[in-house]
Amino acid sequence: MKRIINYIWPVLLCFGIGFAASKLQAESMVEWYPHLNKSGLTPPNIAFPIAWSIIYLLMGLSLGRVLNKGYKTGVFIWAVQLVLNFLWSILFFTMRMPVWGMVDILLLDASVIWFMMAVSKKDKPALYMFIPYILWLVVATYLNGYIVINN
Repeated sequence: MKRIINYIWPVLLCFGIGFAASKLQAESMVEWYPHLNKSGLTPPNIAFPIAWSIIYLLMGLSLGRVLNKGYKTGVFIWAVQLVLNFLWSILFFTMRMPVWGMVDILLLDASVIWFMMAVSKKDKPALYMFIPYILWLVVATYLNGYIVINN
C-alpha cells in the first residue's frame, strides 16, 4: 500500500500546484499575455493545459519511483524544481515580470537537468519520465526569452 501511496500523493501534489498556478495566471492570461509580442512558434493556448497535464502526471510518477527507491537526494532535487516551476508562474504571470521569469526558468532548466542526472544511475524510468518535461522547458525557455527580448 505504501508503494502505491508513494505514487498517488506526488501526482496529486503536481496537479494541485498546476491548479494553483493556473488560478494565479488567469487574470494575466486575459489582460496581459495576449498583448505581448510572442514568437510565431508559440503553441495555441489549448496546448498548454494538455502538455502540463501530461508533464505533471509524469513528474509525480517519477517522484513515486524515487520515493520507492528511498533516494532522498532525488526527492530534494525534485522538490527544488517543483518550487521553481511554481515560482515561474508567479513571476511571469502574476507579477508580470518576464525578466525575472527568465531567470527562474533558467534555474528551472538547470534543476530539471540536475534531477535527471541524479536519478540516471538510480532509476532509469524516473529519468525517462522527465524527458517530455525538459523538452517542453526548452520550448518554454525560448518563448520566455522571445518575450523578454521583444517586449
